[in-house]
Amino acid sequence: MPPSLPPDIERHLQLFVAAAQNAFGSDLAAVVLFGSAADGQLRATSDVNLLLLLKHFAPASADALRAPLRMAHAAIDLQVMFLLESELADAADAFAVKFSDIVARHRVLLGSDPFASLHTSREAVLRRLRQVLLNQQLRMRERYLLVSLHEEQLAAAIADAAGPLRSAAASLAQLDGHPPLPGKQALEAFVDTLQDPALHTALQTMSAARETARLAPGLALPAFTGLMTITERLRDHAEQLR
Repeated sequence: MPPSLPPDIERHLQLFVAAAQNAFGSDLAAVVLFGSAADGQLRATSDVNLLLLLKHFAPASADALRAPLRMAHAAIDLQVMFLLESELADAADAFAVKFSDIVARHRVLLGSDPFASLHTSREAVLRRLRQVLLNQQLRMRERYLLVSLHEEQLAAAIADAAGPLRSAAASLAQLDGHPPLPGKQALEAFVDTLQDPALHTALQTMSAARETARLAPGLALPAFTGLMTITERLRDHAEQLR
């Protein structure tokens, strides 16, 4: 039984899916909800992520979906990926970490499951994982310099780090040969191996930042530096894999 969504989000999703069906007609092959909304982990800072798998993208058809998308984006922060069936395999290789997370956490709202037989090569996942973690390190260094003197802004940066770090940890666990885990559990399991209580505290603070979009005074800076350390350790581990 899939986790239930808040009634307001469910209503806006139904309206948007109906509008997508009207706009694209037989070109709409599947609609897939993914990420935190698909596994019941929506938080105050969460987007609602949707994939529309299309046989063909015609701007004239898409025009009818412009207003419904703007409305859903404003109402529930809906983010939509428009992907062609012919692009699915290439996208899964090019964005292997993201698609590994989608495969692990998705709910089909319309059509058949496009991920039922999707396979991404180990090489593609590892290559993309290394890129994601390097990019995350660069972004966090910049964030540290720009916002570490402003706790409210740093709390937002901490919440933003949750998605990429959890997805990276889930991909890393699969590359290590472990059964698929939700990103949050995979990241907690990885931090367990580091045996540093301060890093667990950083994860707890990150979860709190995602829940409320704010933190108590004094928590943000040590949490952010802890997340920087976790990112470094994740990348070190990824670089050692072959």
